[in-house]
Amino acid sequence: MLFHVEMQVNIPHDFPAEKADAIKAAEKAYAQDLQRQGKWLHLWRIAGRYANVSIFDVESVDELHQLLSSLPLFPFMDIKVTPLARHPSAI
Repeated sequence: MLFHVEMQVNIPHDFPAEKADAIKAAEKAYAQDLQRQGKWLHLWRIAGRYANVSIFDVESVDELHQLLSSLPLFPFMDIKVTPLARHPSAI
């Protein structure tokens, strides 16, 4: 199942920088692992924002929820999920 996921990160300005840096490093490692597994197909930065557009390929909505809620930055994110279906004109 394919999903378009937009993630907006909102770390509070008064959050300790060293803690934020550690969470960001853990996030990068987790995201790259999911990419290597073929579950996180595309990851694109949205210019001018601390946000991304991603495409996930997972077995179920439950799996997607588990992956997203396990992101180290999850507590600081606003996430919008859109399920995708194959377009009849796609080649």
